[in-house]
Amino acid sequence: MVENTPSRVYLVRHARPSVAWGGGAEDPGLDDLGVTQARSAARQLLSLPAGERPSRIVSSPMRRCLETAAPFAQALGMAVEIDPLVGEIPTPADLAPSERPAWLSRALAGRWGDISGDLDYDEWRQGVALAVGRHLQAAIFSHFVAINAVMSVATGTDRVIGFRPDHASITTLGVEPGGLRLLTLGAQAATGVL
Repeated sequence: MVENTPSRVYLVRHARPSVAWGGGAEDPGLDDLGVTQARSAARQLLSLPAGERPSRIVSSPMRRCLETAAPFAQALGMAVEIDPLVGEIPTPADLAPSERPAWLSRALAGRWGDISGDLDYDEWRQGVALAVGRHLQAAIFSHFVAINAVMSVATGTDRVIGFRPDHASITTLGVEPGGLRLLTLGAQAATGVL
């Protein structure tokens, strides 16, 4: 008798970028440690049993995610699908780049429905979770806040931050008729620094 296993998705936080969020660069790539972390994440994904290994690779359009996905894509000889819906949290259009870190700090401390800006952030998190649920058997390379958006839907909480995924950590979710279910939590960051 074959046991039914749920379809899975693997949420991979991008590896360490060369510049921290809000540090002046709009779309930084990985630093040297980040490149090493990306290779390690690829090895972890490749070590999964054949029936559980991702058969698709999906990424945010941001360089740090694409560069994190690259070693896994190269090892499998697969193309990376770009999905902006699993991208970085949109900041209000009227914010200057220098104001973004303070806005994000306030947002991270609260609940999804309380984030101020020019869009409905509770609706945004639901959209991220729906996008993730459509990418069956995929490794999805995404961002700290987007991963927290998915986790909040999967666990039924409205807190913006319930989990601090470390760079290149891999969280496994089951995709079931009732929605997303947490299977394994990825490594958490040792500090509160994003």
